Amino acid sequence: MSTDLLAALEESVMSGGTAPTLHTMPRRTLADKGIAGPSGAHVIEEIHTPFNLAYITVTTGTTAFQNIVGVTTEERPDRITAAQKALTLAEVRAGDHLLFTYPPLVNVFPKEALEQHGVTWSFLHASSRDALLLALCKERPQVVLGESSFLRLALAGAKQLGLTSLLPQDTIFIAAGTPLDPDLAATVRDTTGGTAHDLYGCQEFGWLTLDGIPLRDDITLLQTDESEYHDLLVGGLPTGDRFPVLDTGHYLNSTGKIITYARQRGGVELETTILASPAKGRETVERLAKTILRIKAKIVRVSPDLVLDSTHTVLSVSGLRTLEGPVQTRMIDSLLRSQMAYQSSSKADPTWMKGR
Repeated sequence: MSTDLLAALEESVMSGGTAPTLHTMPRRTLADKGIAGPSGAHVIEEIHTPFNLAYITVTTGTTAFQNIVGVTTEERPDRITAAQKALTLAEVRAGDHLLFTYPPLVNVFPKEALEQHGVTWSFLHASSRDALLLALCKERPQVVLGESSFLRLALAGAKQLGLTSLLPQDTIFIAAGTPLDPDLAATVRDTTGGTAHDLYGCQEFGWLTLDGIPLRDDITLLQTDESEYHDLLVGGLPTGDRFPVLDTGHYLNSTGKIITYARQRGGVELETTILASPAKGRETVERLAKTILRIKAKIVRVSPDLVLDSTHTVLSVSGLRTLEGPVQTRMIDSLLRSQMAYQSSSKADPTWMKGR
């Protein structure tokens, strides 16, 4: 009898039932994320990604170790809108083909923005300047995105090798990932007759400015000293970057006042404190603060005098500025919706069910 029960139990387990097996689990590949290209800065590692995150990415690590970043479903619409605005301002048209030299840049867009804009994209065969030069001459993309010095040196190499006549003409070069190389625009004009653009953003928040023009309306510029530098915040969260804000404008577009190629790190360590929230309970707001620390690496405090069930979110930034929703706090509000959605759904994995 016990042998028959064991056989029945084995058949039930091996047939799958309602619990997932390794082979039936959903998979999100590099191709699914639109970033299936080579990178000299990474290894490819499979991980278990929770359903409450739309996807996982990492920071570029230009000044420190790369951090894991979680992107929630609720914040994706703003990221998509900002990315499409960047493409429009750069005069990227539907039907254009984009060449990415650094695949994780697609995570900043994300790929839905490219699909909705009606463009296609591809990556280098290898992570090298020679591979970029070959792709320019053979694939002839309308748009190229990558780190600015990498782009400039590849174009300069084409000139030295006598390959300028084989380069695509009137190409749009969009520099992203590091501060703009001041010689890129001139090199682009000299070799392809095209244009250069300066795209600033980060994996935590998506694209934020193009040629000094804000791409989101929840961007706040906060001056913390007497210099011309302003800290840049997104939806109530500090990015950790500060820039001059000048009426003379960005050198690629005089209407863009945020001089992103003169970026500084550090300065005053800004902290966001939640003073009022539409949430019904304090515990939810405290959990939100923990979530933001975990997936965005930003410290958020909760005021001891927190006002709950408020009509809109109210924030204090290091006591220097009060920000009020729905516009100025939209990033935090998106993450609050994510937190509330997570709390309203039980864990799907029965392994986590405790015995009674």
